[in-house]
Amino acid sequence: MLETRNLNAFYGKSHVLHGVGLRVNSHEVVALVGRNGVGRSTLIKAIMREVQTTGQIIFDGEDLAQMPTHQVARSGIAYVPEHREIFAGLTVAENLALVRAKPRTGALWDIARVLRRFPNLAERMNTDAGVLSGGEQQMLATARALLSDPKLILIDEPTEGLAPRIVQDIARILHELKQDGLAILLVEQKLDIALDVADRIYVMGHGDIVFEGTPAEFEGHPDIRRDWLEV
Repeated sequence: MLETRNLNAFYGKSHVLHGVGLRVNSHEVVALVGRNGVGRSTLIKAIMREVQTTGQIIFDGEDLAQMPTHQVARSGIAYVPEHREIFAGLTVAENLALVRAKPRTGALWDIARVLRRFPNLAERMNTDAGVLSGGEQQMLATARALLSDPKLILIDEPTEGLAPRIVQDIARILHELKQDGLAILLVEQKLDIALDVADRIYVMGHGDIVFEGTPAEFEGHPDIRRDWLEV
């Protein structure tokens, strides 16, 4: 479904990604883990064409590397950014309506299905998004992404800054989206959640991939955990 080939990314003269190769198959959850600052969020932004890149970004057989961001989104990739980027001054209902003003024929995700998946939001539809809790804002950002009816969803640090009880709610939601058959590329700092939900794990270090394998294979390499994840 998604494959990056020799993907490099830059912020001005700063070379952040160094020839990254990564793939996400249909109906697969892939977790991208690593220390802060190694390029995980940059990789997500590179796929969405929000930073300068070289190399290939193949999605459903088409190279997205020269597309603007809005065309990448229309190709079937949704993005839940690290800082959620909801519209704080609009209600929950208005935030959702901005994505889908009217139902699209054949769409798998619509308002009704999203609200069944996130019942907390159903109770807060007339509430300004800016006064939601951090967990509710994360749910709103995810619900908004689902309404684009994606084939693949990129989720960047969904549990960051949340209370432990809310972290478990987000982990449950990730499992439910996996059961829905969505392909997911998940950037997650909490290793236990990444290992629990993912079919495969990539470990990133210094702007490139240093390990790829299943959670079981990762557990068999304590050196990878020690050298690239522990502080």
